[in-house]
Amino acid sequence: MDLLTNPIKDYPWGSRTAIAALTGRQATGPEAEMWFGAHPSGSSTLVRDGTELTLADAVAADPAGMLGDQVIERFGERLPYLMKLIAVERPLSLQVHPDAGQAAAGYARGDANYSDPWHKPELIYALTPFTGLAGFRSPEQAATMIDRLHVPELRPVVARLEDGDLIGALRVLLETPQPRRRLVEAVVWAASSVHHPDYALVVRLARQYPEDPAVLAPLLLRRHELAPGETLFLGAGVLHCYLSGFGVEVMACSDNVLRAGLTGKRIDVPELLRVTRADAQPLPVTAVDGAFIPPCPEFLLRLVTSGRRRELAGGVPRIVLCTEGVAEVGAAHAAELKLGPGESVFIPASDGDVTIAVDGIAFCVEPQV
Repeated sequence: MDLLTNPIKDYPWGSRTAIAALTGRQATGPEAEMWFGAHPSGSSTLVRDGTELTLADAVAADPAGMLGDQVIERFGERLPYLMKLIAVERPLSLQVHPDAGQAAAGYARGDANYSDPWHKPELIYALTPFTGLAGFRSPEQAATMIDRLHVPELRPVVARLEDGDLIGALRVLLETPQPRRRLVEAVVWAASSVHHPDYALVVRLARQYPEDPAVLAPLLLRRHELAPGETLFLGAGVLHCYLSGFGVEVMACSDNVLRAGLTGKRIDVPELLRVTRADAQPLPVTAVDGAFIPPCPEFLLRLVTSGRRRELAGGVPRIVLCTEGVAEVGAAHAAELKLGPGESVFIPASDGDVTIAVDGIAFCVEPQV
């Protein structure tokens, strides 16, 4: 077993307190994500024989011992999952993730949108109340929400919705010609007079992005409010935007994101429209004996709480993260380690059967094999 040091991503939408408080530090700026895994854009590190190396390099040096035969046979010589702490202080970009075929094809043709040849299904577990937009409303409801603003420039969007064409409506909205600022100002003026949280969110987004018609996303998409302990799984093609909250996120080990707005990062509206599915919706995932098992093979997430002792068969790579109290982690072929809040450990397949005992809260991620 190896204690991990994990990189923090300082994206501007991050919190200055959530990750820092959990890990007992003072933040110097926004901290959006802490990554636990072996992705090349932010691999965890460990120390062996006095030398620091990345988890990615450790896996490459001994794939059989680190991953196990079952994982290599199914996913190749790579850690197939990535876990994160995600702290959302401001809304993220309006985005979607490709499916496995789209990711492989985009990467193969050298499309700059695809940094990995893998898909990126993801599961969010709420540590605090967590809010996001995900999946389209019905065309009828979206048409009513937008038409209620009485903004003439939005009539083409409403017309597409009245025809049942959600992707067409999104295309018309996102490809609105200049001057966009005038449209957003008209939307803000109209939305300010409607007392409803989705219209208030439109106004909030418009203050941050005054020339971006994607501020109307709350009227097109469903809003999801997660209580602590609740989850949401987002597969390929689900248009979404996280708004606020702190949680544990697990995904296939990929960083493929297609963005349509509400960001200063790269935007590719045509590719996002090609990948987005009008019928794709997020799914709640209910724990079975403490395990959240989403409909993708790259990962499952185990929750271990006070008084529970988990005994798990060896042979697969695991990462254990403590978020509260103390977690004691042992393995058949490794000395026991104690983890405090924010501390994590990588357990290679070769360490054998694993025991996790917790006085607090801990999470364990592993592949489904």
